[in-house]
Amino acid sequence: FGMGFLLPLLSWTATFVGPLPWVALTVAESVFVGLAGAGMAVVSRLPGWPVWAAAVWIAGEALRGRVPFGGLPWGRVGFGQPDGPLLPVAAIGGEPLLSFVAVLAGLALGELGRRAVALRSTDEAGPRSLAAPALVVVAALAAGPLAGLVPPSPGEGGAAGAGRTVTVAAIQGNVPRLGLDFNAQRRAVLDNHVRVTEQLAAEVAAGARARPDLVIWPENSSDISPLRNPDAADAIDRAARAIGAPVLVGTVLSNDDGTTTNSALVWQAGTGPVARNDKRRVQPFGEYIPWRDFFRFFSPYVDRGGNFVPGPGPGAVDMAGVRVGIAICWEIAFDDLVAESVDAGATLLAVPSNNATFGLSEMTYQQLAMSRVRAVEHDRPVVVATTSGVSAIIAPDGAVTGRTGQFEPGILVDQPALRDTTTLATRWRSIPEWVLVALSVGAVGTAVVARRRARRGREDEHG
Repeated sequence: FGMGFLLPLLSWTATFVGPLPWVALTVAESVFVGLAGAGMAVVSRLPGWPVWAAAVWIAGEALRGRVPFGGLPWGRVGFGQPDGPLLPVAAIGGEPLLSFVAVLAGLALGELGRRAVALRSTDEAGPRSLAAPALVVVAALAAGPLAGLVPPSPGEGGAAGAGRTVTVAAIQGNVPRLGLDFNAQRRAVLDNHVRVTEQLAAEVAAGARARPDLVIWPENSSDISPLRNPDAADAIDRAARAIGAPVLVGTVLSNDDGTTTNSALVWQAGTGPVARNDKRRVQPFGEYIPWRDFFRFFSPYVDRGGNFVPGPGPGAVDMAGVRVGIAICWEIAFDDLVAESVDAGATLLAVPSNNATFGLSEMTYQQLAMSRVRAVEHDRPVVVATTSGVSAIIAPDGAVTGRTGQFEPGILVDQPALRDTTTLATRWRSIPEWVLVALSVGAVGTAVVARRRARRGREDEHG
């Protein structure tokens, strides 16, 4: 099941590095799915087994999202629910509880179907045999609408800029070509984003669009460091002056020790960078290569991997009086990173990304689905800005209010209302997930003990 699920899901990893790394990654991640499946089989004979089996599945997702090399949370069930009726559950217990309720509903429906078939073939089971799974299904499906009735709690301390509407723009400058080699034309990528920003400025001057209070550029929008290259700094400053608003610029910065950081700079016209946020969780086998000598046997692209290091900080910056939380690209998949940004006072979430490497694959849509879940989870508007698409602006209820196409320039301008409330998911953070993990461990332990006792009882009966 793990291979059947993850092989197509992660097919974008093979777009430009070949099938071997893709298959190897799928096999490794499928081991966690297999472990979860084994645990679900163990608890399948307990009363109310769908509840315990769903908890075991969440334990498997929790483990896969943390190890190895920091984990790969891609493919968690909750991330597949942005268009489903259960989405509001994310505001109660985050993505883990959303996953749990979705899995529980699926397992209960399966059990309901099994019992219905059994009733047809035998008269021994009465109508009450359908009651338990039916109630579970009804409760799970009702959880979504009920979650919308849970009011968020007021924010503590009053985040700067909350309670007002902000005009925000997302710029998608596009890239010269698909694939890994787009980095070879770094200046063209920067020039594209400068040009599209100046186009927005012209539309604002003509009255066709509202003037933005802040502008979000994507990850890698200026891979030429503006701190070391005056021409790049001049180009960015020209765009910021034209639009008359601070610009969040995705760039790559070199450190004195030979390492690099994937950074986002708040660029103020005439001043330059006034705030900085470094990527806090860098991507293995992309931004850095663990065990480089070993993995070189599997792919020649290993030597093209970077030497990035994570940076410190709360994952939030101030722009035009607005506290903006930043999750750079795949950071949106990690519960703790997004929660830390909100805890740091973010009233708006920005997801600057660069998906050009993965071509016309489903990767960008998978990331967009995660961003929609995060909007509901923390009751925050989300701005997704990518170099090549899909960029989007997402309302706190998870609805996409605007989006671009792929591999074409694009501009998005919207006026989301800022929020300083905190949902139950924001306050509880990882507590629901750990409660479900504890339930799964207890259920597996109980099932193992029950099986041993039953085996001993049979042995005693037979002398």
